[in-house]
Amino acid sequence: MPNLVPASLIDLSRPGHYVHWGFIDISVANLVVICVMVLVFVLAITLPFPHGRKAKR
Repeated sequence: MPNLVPASLIDLSRPGHYVHWGFIDISVANLVVICVMVLVFVLAITLPFPHGRKAKR
């Protein structure tokens, strides 16, 4: 059976890339994850909840 999923889409044998801001050193991968998490949080706060049908009493 052929392998349908590649082991890695990114070459993991190279050293990572880092961003340096003063005393802060963070990998680009972690920075992207943090930015996506902040974006999802902001969208969750700003987008309205969907309105469902009101229950009859």
